[in-house]
Amino acid sequence: MNWLEGWWAYAFIAIAGWLATDIWRWLGVLAGKRLRDDSEALNWVRSVATALVAAVIAKLILYPTGVLQQSPLWLRLGAVVLGAIAFFLGGQKPAAGIATAIAVLAAGLWWLGF
Repeated sequence: MNWLEGWWAYAFIAIAGWLATDIWRWLGVLAGKRLRDDSEALNWVRSVATALVAAVIAKLILYPTGVLQQSPLWLRLGAVVLGAIAFFLGGQKPAAGIATAIAVLAAGLWWLGF
């Protein structure tokens, strides 16, 4: 009987997590059908999403954890700058910027002995 008690806890977490997030996804789909691509509401959503991504990246650069925490700030900033340059020179393809930034960071960590 003990395994049944533990099972219900996992089922409750899964169902509660699904209900808490899935309803918003469906409401987004329904509301999204009524929005024009150039609407102010959609521009605001894009701006907020971009700001959130920028904040996460800034947090990773300025307050890193794990192996990044051991790397110097100049290396993290250099990887981002070179990744941005590769992004723009590579025809604004995210893969070019991401790959360059990762390669610079990896090479820098290797060179520093991490």
